Amino acid sequence: MNTILVVGSVGLDNVKTPFGETREALGGSATYASYAASFFSPVRMVAVVGDDFPKKHIATLEERGVDVGGVEIVKGKTFRWSGAYEYDLNEAHTLATELNVLEHFRPTLPAAYRKSDFVFLANIDPDLQLSVLDQIERPKYVACDTMNLWIKTKPAALKEVIKRVDFLFLNDGEARQFTNSPSLVKAGRILQSWGPKCVLIKKGEHGALMFEKNTFFAAPAFPLEEVYDPTGAGDTFAGGFIGYLARQEGGVTETLLRKAVVHGSVMASFTVEKFSLERLTSLTPEQIDARVRVLKQLAHFDLD
Repeated sequence: MNTILVVGSVGLDNVKTPFGETREALGGSATYASYAASFFSPVRMVAVVGDDFPKKHIATLEERGVDVGGVEIVKGKTFRWSGAYEYDLNEAHTLATELNVLEHFRPTLPAAYRKSDFVFLANIDPDLQLSVLDQIERPKYVACDTMNLWIKTKPAALKEVIKRVDFLFLNDGEARQFTNSPSLVKAGRILQSWGPKCVLIKKGEHGALMFEKNTFFAAPAFPLEEVYDPTGAGDTFAGGFIGYLARQEGGVTETLLRKAVVHGSVMASFTVEKFSLERLTSLTPEQIDARVRVLKQLAHFDLD
């Protein structure tokens, strides 16, 4: 079975939404992506935390089968993010970001990790993403995510990363920002021209768009009556997408890519139902499959 390497942030989140709040909850881009991907394929994680990081959170990842041998524990405080959402849950309002030990993070891959089949560069500084790319050995596929901060402050480095990956994830606002295009279709094609085989634009509750070669695919988000916390949904989407692809044998086809988008959308739908990883920790493969079937039925129609 294909192995997945995830490199990104692991942190502690303080989140407030109209439906509640949580403090010092397990978060970070690598956390959500790794946990989601682990439902499909073996995952190895590379990240850094401080010596204040609760051991119970490491146990949560290990219980899911995530290989945390690449998670460094160093002296200092763990990365922390505080955010709030109003009733428009598509937009997070950052209240505070404390990089702490993440500020000096320099990913060093264990020897075994360098031969991972799939690599996901979760949202971190593009210079760090480039350093990881220089360490990996002939992976089958590489994917990356990013954010508006890096688009604004390090566009050149980010473009270098994009040239070297197969799959690029970003949200609709970031796609428009990076390409200076109000049209997401045009933005997707521009991003494709920069190197990646496939561009995936996340649109929150409005689903996701996929651009691959000359094809275009739009998948709806799973309809939910209750959404508590969208934090980490995009990372979960990416983890579900990559995990599903890694579970397959043989090459990646357009059909598999479309199925991967649907599985990513379904994984994200579970994340938002509770805070942090609360919903994912009780998730079963049967529940995933059931929701995939519902989403398939939702999007299906005949031309008769």
